[in-house]
Amino acid sequence: MKRTSTFSTFNILNGLFMILVVIFTLYPFVYLVAQSFSSEAAIYAGKVTIFPVEFTTKTYEVILSKPDFFRYYWNTIVYSVIGTFIAVAATAVMSYPLSKEKLRLNKFFIPFVLFTMYFGGGLIPNYILIAKTLDMRDTIWAIVIPGAISAFNVILMKTFFAGLPNELEEAGRVDGLGVFGIFTRIILPLSKPILVTIMLFVIVGMWNNWFGPSLYLQSKEKWPIALYLKQIIDNAVSPTEIGATSEQTSQIAASVKSTAMVLTSLPIICIYPFVQRYFVQGMMIGAVKG
Repeated sequence: MKRTSTFSTFNILNGLFMILVVIFTLYPFVYLVAQSFSSEAAIYAGKVTIFPVEFTTKTYEVILSKPDFFRYYWNTIVYSVIGTFIAVAATAVMSYPLSKEKLRLNKFFIPFVLFTMYFGGGLIPNYILIAKTLDMRDTIWAIVIPGAISAFNVILMKTFFAGLPNELEEAGRVDGLGVFGIFTRIILPLSKPILVTIMLFVIVGMWNNWFGPSLYLQSKEKWPIALYLKQIIDNAVSPTEIGATSEQTSQIAASVKSTAMVLTSLPIICIYPFVQRYFVQGMMIGAVKG
């Protein structure tokens, strides 16, 4: 009876704690949404909390009326899809051999991978390599190739692969499968949790990436949405900065920034509920098994 009472108390406290976490997590986004639908006067007067004040959609109308916005959105989708495919494929191909203790020089390769987490070569050498040596400036490859393999993702996926039973591979060999067949027909289908986890990491990183494109993309029409968002945040002192007419001068700075951030955050927020189950499972298994 005493144990049941203690367990119930723990559940109540845990539930209260989780409610607080949810509140602190959601409040910034709810506040942004409320700001984006509020008038500029209400925002600067500090009247906006979690509900819009003096409701208006003018800022959305201004931003969505610009064809450039959807072009940048499409660019980001292309970069994210291609970059995610390359990153997940490269990470899986690199992680699988490292998960095998019989691999020659395994004890050399793993510290070498970890070394890259602390020493990335520096901004200037990377720029010279990508823009000059490889001549990838102003191309999609300058965005998707440099960050394709992350040491953190490699270690996470390696740990997951190492936790899979060796009997699965032995059964594949008995059935006549080679290394490639075992990897593609047995290992990868069983690795959906960790693959989705890495995929989510990469998509978020690609979607929010503005610094790399600002260095390597010379053509404005190739910009991703994150770089366009940064331009809006830096320059939106009035609607004319994003193409508004003189009749729309009531909507300035803060509401423009909030609206841009809401519009660019929505795709990631919409994706996460569909991959949450795999994400949690992949993080737990990839971090614990070894």
